Amino acid sequence: MAIANISLSQLSSSLVHGEAKFSASSALFMGTQLVSPNSFHLYNLKVTKGLVVQAKRLSGLAESIRIGRERELRASPTSKRRPPLRRGKVSKRLPVPDHIPLPPYVGSELLPDIAKEHQIHDAEGLVRMRAACELAARVVDYAGTLIRPSVTTNEIDKAVHQMIIDAGAYPSPLGYGGFPKSVCTSVNECMCHGIPDSRQLQDVDLINIDVTVYLNGYHGDTSKTFFCGNVNNAMQRLVKVTEECMYRGIAVCRDGALFRKIGKRISEHAEKFGYGIVDRFVGHGIGTVFHSEPLIYHHRNDKSGHMVEGQTFTIEPILTLGTTDCITWEDNWTTLTADGSPAAQFEHTILITKTGAEILTKY
Repeated sequence: MAIANISLSQLSSSLVHGEAKFSASSALFMGTQLVSPNSFHLYNLKVTKGLVVQAKRLSGLAESIRIGRERELRASPTSKRRPPLRRGKVSKRLPVPDHIPLPPYVGSELLPDIAKEHQIHDAEGLVRMRAACELAARVVDYAGTLIRPSVTTNEIDKAVHQMIIDAGAYPSPLGYGGFPKSVCTSVNECMCHGIPDSRQLQDVDLINIDVTVYLNGYHGDTSKTFFCGNVNNAMQRLVKVTEECMYRGIAVCRDGALFRKIGKRISEHAEKFGYGIVDRFVGHGIGTVFHSEPLIYHHRNDKSGHMVEGQTFTIEPILTLGTTDCITWEDNWTTLTADGSPAAQFEHTILITKTGAEILTKY
């Protein structure tokens, strides 16, 4: 489950002696201010005395490819049948048996602060961490088998909830900052944090399912993007490249490696295809605490710090076929691309080792 980095507010400007002064939007973690090293990085803007805005794009080739992708999507007969995402009816929160231990945030509607401590585990902690991550991996794969036209995301949530509690675990999203469901289901233009509801999946949909479980005091977190029926080639390619970006980010991880290498490697691959890299949402440390430092940026950045053996965190890039600008529904969770273009995401929880990274959310 990604955490938020950049606010939705636009860059503000005030004209002074014919020049505009820009202030970057506040960086947020679910509404809590953070420091963002790269909240304003896509364009180099200058306003002349004639109030003409000049924008220098970082990569003309990437922009050309992106425009081609958008035209391809619009030209697809399949995509023309895909209506904009609409809010469905959200059913009541599902119950959890009394014998299942609850994370400390359950019972409060407030978002927990990001823990400052990096989560580094001893031998016993790693045993529990591996168990939680393996369960999360099994659950997300099971959820993928439920996807078909006419199934509602609420039905997927109910089945996932039951599998998690049957395993003696707690569905981590449930009650986190007031989140009403046990899993995130993000369809088509939904970047992340989609709330399961009564909407039926359609034959042309993409759906990301984001699962986190709390087992024996440890969280395991993973997500995958799946196809529902006849998804067009442009959207299939977006999903394929997004998964490749995640694995390229993982490939640079090892004891002593700089965190910023993750975003650099992901960006290099995504830019080849002209895809947008969402910088509002980031990966995070995970273990006994759901969200902690380090924050993992998936775009190019100047983040300081390096990885340490025994540390666990998530890598979870979101790529878009069009803009990375976003809007959030009134539920304060569901976040969509501003232009309605498709988005895709993949996520693994990894463990830093001396020579590389072990993917914990595989089995």
